[in-house]
Amino acid sequence: MLRNLLLLLLCQLSTYMPADAGKVCGRPPLSDEMDPAGFQRVYEVGAEVFLSCKPGHTPSKGSRRVICTASGKWTNPTLKCEPKWCSVPERLQHGDVEVTDIKFRSIINYTCHDGYVQHGANMSECLADGTWSEPPPFCEAVTCGLPEIPKHGKIIYSKPFQGNTTVFGDGVTYECMPPFALLGNVRGSCTASGNWTEMPECHLVTCPVPPRLDNGFISFAIMKEHGYKERVKYGCNIDYILDGPTEIECEKTGKWSSLPVCRAPCRIGITRGRIFYDGRKIWIEDLKPNKILHGERLAVYCKNEEKNCGYPVPMQCVDGTAAIPECFQEPSGIQYNLYSKKLPSEIKMCT
Repeated sequence: MLRNLLLLLLCQLSTYMPADAGKVCGRPPLSDEMDPAGFQRVYEVGAEVFLSCKPGHTPSKGSRRVICTASGKWTNPTLKCEPKWCSVPERLQHGDVEVTDIKFRSIINYTCHDGYVQHGANMSECLADGTWSEPPPFCEAVTCGLPEIPKHGKIIYSKPFQGNTTVFGDGVTYECMPPFALLGNVRGSCTASGNWTEMPECHLVTCPVPPRLDNGFISFAIMKEHGYKERVKYGCNIDYILDGPTEIECEKTGKWSSLPVCRAPCRIGITRGRIFYDGRKIWIEDLKPNKILHGERLAVYCKNEEKNCGYPVPMQCVDGTAAIPECFQEPSGIQYNLYSKKLPSEIKMCT
């Protein structure tokens, strides 16, 4: 009992020791990035302490050592700690990665595009050891069944596939068997909802009896109604030129495509003079018969009075009309028969 009282008295006396009995240091000063674990409450003068960074941080510069000085203060700590960095996240196929930072405790978010189902984590955190908490997810395409085939129609797939399953983005082209015409979308696709776009319909289409062609004829055709996509061929009478398609087609509107036109030949409206036609220089009376076909050209000769020389001027047949150039002057009978050497076609040509 006496021994215990003596120990208690010694402890109380130690509490009231004089202030100048010796200085000590408290815990060393720490930044937010340093690890506070393992430090004592009091250190004697001369004590050395080695600082360390918190988990998720790494020393970047400065010394880890601080010393308790005689003034009861620690030497100024120079250690700097910075967060650890994780690797740059991989690109997510058919998805997006939202990244603001990749240092310790940063979070990245994963999302898959429309039409894709996400398998795996929505987010991942940068851990203290510099790794991500979760692996990237996998974005799997939404699946659809096989598209319906329209009655009296068919479908053409944009790419080969196996089994009875198609995936988001797969497409088809619809076609109808003539005389049925497509009403609706020509293209269809597997959508993000797992369903195909609306299927079109095939409607029976007929066109009336083919129209007659002025100055022309229909080749090998029965004068009856025709179905969608059926064709009729046209031709023109002798000396008439077909302007437009040789065939017309029954369209899905129930009407025929554009009809061609038979363009008429032209008579050359001069009786005396020289012309240049088909690579030859001839007198007009030698053009037998007196006509050229639609689109053909010839030249008459005009005179430059100032230089006393002749020059050719072209003219063209346009659907039965061939306009004579204004500069052309048809010679009189006397000029033509007695003085033909002085005609614009026979004198020196202008240069």
